[in-house]
Amino acid sequence: MASGAIITGTEARSVAFSAVDRVTRELVGTAKKIYVEPEVGFRERKTSARIARSLRGLGLTVEEGIAHTGLKAVYEFDRPGPRVAVICELDALRVPSHSGSDPDTGAAHACGHHTQAGMMLGVAHALTQPELRGLLSGSVAFIATPAEEFIDVSERLEMRKAGLLQFLSGKQEMLRLGTFDDIDMAMMMHTASGDGSPRITVGGTSNAHIVHHVRFVGRSAHAGGAPDRGINALQAAMLAINAINTQRETLQEKHIARIHGIITKGGTAVNAVPDNVVYEGRVRAMQADALADLNEKVLRCYRAGALGVGANVEITTIPGYLSMQNNVEMQDVFSRNAELVVGASNLRCTEDAESRGGSTDMGDLSTVMPAIHPYTSAAMGTGHGPDYVIADYDLAVVAPAKIMSATVIDLLSNDASGAKRVLENYRPVMSRAKYLAMQAERFQTELYKGV
Repeated sequence: MASGAIITGTEARSVAFSAVDRVTRELVGTAKKIYVEPEVGFRERKTSARIARSLRGLGLTVEEGIAHTGLKAVYEFDRPGPRVAVICELDALRVPSHSGSDPDTGAAHACGHHTQAGMMLGVAHALTQPELRGLLSGSVAFIATPAEEFIDVSERLEMRKAGLLQFLSGKQEMLRLGTFDDIDMAMMMHTASGDGSPRITVGGTSNAHIVHHVRFVGRSAHAGGAPDRGINALQAAMLAINAINTQRETLQEKHIARIHGIITKGGTAVNAVPDNVVYEGRVRAMQADALADLNEKVLRCYRAGALGVGANVEITTIPGYLSMQNNVEMQDVFSRNAELVVGASNLRCTEDAESRGGSTDMGDLSTVMPAIHPYTSAAMGTGHGPDYVIADYDLAVVAPAKIMSATVIDLLSNDASGAKRVLENYRPVMSRAKYLAMQAERFQTELYKGV
């Protein structure tokens, strides 16, 4: 192809796919290197630095240290137009029993986030090809976000108290910091555990959730000599958990409601009545009204536990994630390209109201801008479990890089007519300012005295 020649959309896809094919080993190698160095949220320094080096190797200027470990790089095409973000997530979670876990921290990539770096870098290689610069209008941003897994709540609350962050997840905090202010639309892909069929899944939604940090406060005493002089905070927590379990029969299946939590601090010495017990909990549901109802039921249970033994309870309610709203027009463009890459028989379209039960802060982004969050079924085992591993790195990294590259090309070609059409038809659930105000308002602490 002659330098400076005008190319068609089909030729543009061919250029992008060839670019991805040339660096397949590099992309998969990067994902595997990240896999063996798992890092939890807001601590993903090695992961972030590795991705930044790769982006700089493509001649991009990289802004680092956003929300501690996040980063952003922008590539401008020759003509002005909308800006599309391609996102990857940096963090692992804690699954100490996983074969790939860090022996010191228990961190493991048991959710496939390590493959997202390979996907995003593949898109970067594809779209920075010189043949495409004059064809497309607008720009593409490559954004790596920290802390999608909403874990280590106590530690993150301490960071918030110290003024190091305000929101406890990466995309929420980056929205607050203005990282997405110049972004018009966004996309990313997640690697799911499938049933053995090589499949790309589009559509559906996710659960919204609310996070609780609950501290039961009692009074310490000698557990053998004077237990009657103590107030057992652990018993208060156990009463609360049992009360929560009585609520499960009230949950409606259509809401995909979930209640779960862990005790992260259960006492300090077996021969002392526990006086300070910490529970980290979560409630999930698809619809906002169902979530609000479930949240109030669980708050009552915390209070009941404290009341039952005469303890106090400090309940911090933390704004969790909103439900994912996949943009239909972006999804249609993505689906056409997925069919080209993996074949129509390997594309699954789910109903808008179908939820996997989990939650993602991509839902927060989709509330304020057009966004899509498809899945590639390239793993086997149980998500967040000790047996979760990538079974097909081509489907986990290479195919997604090609599909997202082609999707950006379709959105930004022909004077970005596709992207402009998406923006013309899009109506945000709320403005970014309203979103930030709402989430800040949802951050509340209640002290209930059961004495």
